[in-house]
Amino acid sequence: MSKKKLLILSSAIAIAVLGSIAAWWYLSRPALPVGFAGGNGRLEAREIAVATKYPGRIKTVLADEGETVETGQVVATMDTEPLEAQLRQARADISGSEDSRRIALADAKIKAAELNFADKQYRRSKELVPSGAVSVQESDIDYAKLDSARAALAGARAQVIRAESAIRSATAQAEKLEVQINDNTLRAPIRARVRNRLAEPGEVLASGGKVLVLDDLSDVYMYVFLPAGAAGRVALGSEARIVLDAIPEYPIRAQITYVSPIAQFTPKTVETAEVRHNLSFRVKLQIDRNRLRQYERFVKVGVPGMGYVRYDESAQWPTALQLKPLPNIRWSGPGSVLHRD
Repeated sequence: MSKKKLLILSSAIAIAVLGSIAAWWYLSRPALPVGFAGGNGRLEAREIAVATKYPGRIKTVLADEGETVETGQVVATMDTEPLEAQLRQARADISGSEDSRRIALADAKIKAAELNFADKQYRRSKELVPSGAVSVQESDIDYAKLDSARAALAGARAQVIRAESAIRSATAQAEKLEVQINDNTLRAPIRARVRNRLAEPGEVLASGGKVLVLDDLSDVYMYVFLPAGAAGRVALGSEARIVLDAIPEYPIRAQITYVSPIAQFTPKTVETAEVRHNLSFRVKLQIDRNRLRQYERFVKVGVPGMGYVRYDESAQWPTALQLKPLPNIRWSGPGSVLHRD
């Protein structure tokens, strides 16, 4: 027999053996009692992107993949030198406008005094016209000076208003720049774990460019696909179980929070007891948030497992899916060996 034929025969035997083992594993799983349904899936978490609001160059990235960040923690900064230069200019404009306002106020005060004097002068000359002490022409001249003083005061007051408007405009510009500079400091919106670090210092990003992708450690769930008969009878809010491959002996309590309103063909990666061509519905099994906080160090997106639902509320959970206290999980030290007490 040639080497090529021998290789083909060996490969065929290996495939047959592996197929037999897989079939044995699948068919030997304990059957679920009536009133229950299950499907496989993977742990997922709500994904949150930390992105830029304005285009610019990244200055620092302060969080790495796998790191847990707290709410409000600075995780990245953008280069804000151009904005800071504009802010300095806006503050200088504020200072200059305030100086202009002080000058305009002083000028308005002088013009008010001149108007007061011109008014008194006109009143005296007007009273003396009948006696002939002051001519009508002189009285008219005093009236013209009064009218000119009024106009001068109005102009000075307009300068005050113009300076105040300039102050408000420059102040608004400075506040806008301060907000933009603050927005260029990227903070974690929630307590989360960094899933991906997508950008590095020196890179230039457009508005909305993603820097980090975070996993919300308080929102972890699993999607499973159930046949129409089971999905239609499942009640929202009812209890479910998640069994992870890593700790199959410790089922995790979950809650059904979503059932897809649209049926679809079962994905090829999903194994159910029904024929694959049957339509199925996507069902979300949400893990309790308080329990997640206690064991968040061990929450990993993508961990495979099985999800089980009970569509008959009178049915009792089988022994294998009964809840058990999680062990006291601890690390042994430098080797990071996991122990269960």
